[in-house]
Amino acid sequence: MKRIHLLLILSFTIGAMSCKEDPKLPLENAEDSISTFYFIRHAEKDRSDPENIDPELNQDGLGRAIRWAEVFDPVALDAIYITDFERTAMTAAPTSVKKEITPQYYDPKALIIEEFKNLNLGKNVLIVGHSNTTPEFVNLMLGEEKYEHMDDYDNSSLFIVRIINGKATDIRLKMD
Repeated sequence: MKRIHLLLILSFTIGAMSCKEDPKLPLENAEDSISTFYFIRHAEKDRSDPENIDPELNQDGLGRAIRWAEVFDPVALDAIYITDFERTAMTAAPTSVKKEITPQYYDPKALIIEEFKNLNLGKNVLIVGHSNTTPEFVNLMLGEEKYEHMDDYDNSSLFIVRIINGKATDIRLKMD
């Protein structure tokens, strides 16, 4: 009986030890970081003048910009990036006013992805771009060619890229 009791204790101890996870360091350590990037395309633009390369938002776009601000209301944003176009600035405006964050310009053609990641390490960041630049930027963050250019009338996609200790994960959602 003593032998069975000893075997039960031994097997319980070995079982408990094998299920034990390796100790994790707290996230405050310098090597641990979580960065979250929210990518959207600008809201609906005014298409009345096909020659205008920098149109403002139309009424639907203004409404969507306000809805984006509601979507991001519970998110503790640290930074907002926009391209140098009226439609991206107008899309970001309700969120930037609500969050009291001045948007920063970025040039998709001059983007150095590792610098951008390092600059925003541990932050929650909103990036407002275009049908081509948004998926390209997401792909750069992921380090793979996952997303193609967006449909020209897709103003409701939200891409979320989360980088935890250098490992990127993503999801694409639709706001409509």
